[in-house]
Amino acid sequence: AIGHDVAQRFGEAFATLQEARAVVIAAINGYAMGGGLECALACDIRIAEKHAQMALPEPSVGLLPAGCGTQTLPWLVGEGWAKRMILTNERVDADTALRIGLVEEVVDAGAALAKATEMAQRVTTLSPEGVTYSKQLIHAARQGVPRHAALSIEREKFVDLFDSPNQREGVNAFLEKRKPNWTTA
Repeated sequence: AIGHDVAQRFGEAFATLQEARAVVIAAINGYAMGGGLECALACDIRIAEKHAQMALPEPSVGLLPAGCGTQTLPWLVGEGWAKRMILTNERVDADTALRIGLVEEVVDAGAALAKATEMAQRVTTLSPEGVTYSKQLIHAARQGVPRHAALSIEREKFVDLFDSPNQREGVNAFLEKRKPNWTTA
């Protein structure tokens, strides 16, 4: 019963991160092992400090990564690296993580949070609906939605946005050389 509760809570927490309307950015400033790495995997973007170390060592204690590791890691790094990390308990450093696609950027020690905050600030300059729809469509690819269906949804969302108040605001702001004042639903 305890195992079921733990797996359920981890799964729900990481699913909430993955499905959040907001863009979620992980700042990895040291060790991201087991559930810590799975938390980062559930984020949209991962920034690691150069001394960071990442692993999914659950099999070394008789478990498996049950928060999202067996499903999200292969999507990011490929099946081979996912197997290498999980099945051999290999720890990867920040440079390797960048090379294999586990993180999007490596920064100096102490700079991950500032970089993540800078990226988050850039997100706030964009249309909230445009970001939300884009994130949903990117996730659709990972969830196995057939490409032709996803492209159809992409066009539908484009049409939805085309006549929206935020689209008009974005164009007007561009033409008037000012920052847009987005509205949220």
